[in-house]
Amino acid sequence: MTKIFPNINLLVWVYNKLRSFSLFFRFIEDYNKFNSLNKKDHRFFIKLTNFYPCLYDRTITTGFDRHYVYHLSWAARTLIKIKPEIHVDISSSLYFCSIMSSVIPIKFYDYRPAEIILTGLSADRADLLALPFDDMSIKSISCMHTVEHIGLGRYGDLINPMGDLKAISELKRILAQDGSLLFVVPIGKPKIAFNAHRIYSYEQIMGYFSDLTLEEYALIPDNQNDIGIIYNASKEITDKQEYGCGCFWFRKNKGA
Repeated sequence: MTKIFPNINLLVWVYNKLRSFSLFFRFIEDYNKFNSLNKKDHRFFIKLTNFYPCLYDRTITTGFDRHYVYHLSWAARTLIKIKPEIHVDISSSLYFCSIMSSVIPIKFYDYRPAEIILTGLSADRADLLALPFDDMSIKSISCMHTVEHIGLGRYGDLINPMGDLKAISELKRILAQDGSLLFVVPIGKPKIAFNAHRIYSYEQIMGYFSDLTLEEYALIPDNQNDIGIIYNASKEITDKQEYGCGCFWFRKNKGA
């Protein structure tokens, strides 16, 4: 088998190139057809310099990133249930922060600060390894699809194998009593895909946050479009995932 297929990555590359050529020829056919029908319409003139081939959008269904569509939807619904006066987000999705800031004032912090201007939303710089907040000072926090990257150098941060644990410690430090933390990471069989991300087991996350109370857990499973998101998923189902997405709502009880 090795002699026949010496490099599967090379075969994938060749396939993608051939597919691109095929799709480009179809683009040319569509252009010629459109141009012949467009002669009586003088509103627009097509120039070669304005060509913008979109070769991969002719699909039967609309594709989407399952992790990001579902976990942001989960977070929005959860935050509406919490109804904080103000919410602090640490390096999650700007799509989430910008939309939710129309309902709840959001303070967004990132290692690479975002230059964004919207009412209800402020943006500043913060390092998850040393957050600029006092102990137990924040009532409502989210940090979603972020911690798994810390310490891998992907975004220019320092290499630190324990960086994710330090970041978790910082989140717990600043979380106020009776405060809520929305925490999302890849979940399933634990591994590091260097330098993209870590994947955690359910048991690992519950151990890291053993001093907090789990209010809600939801799982976005591997490639199961007919399921979507599973609320109150069992540890057994979670452990079977290769690259699932775990959504945790933790609360800090008094004395924690």
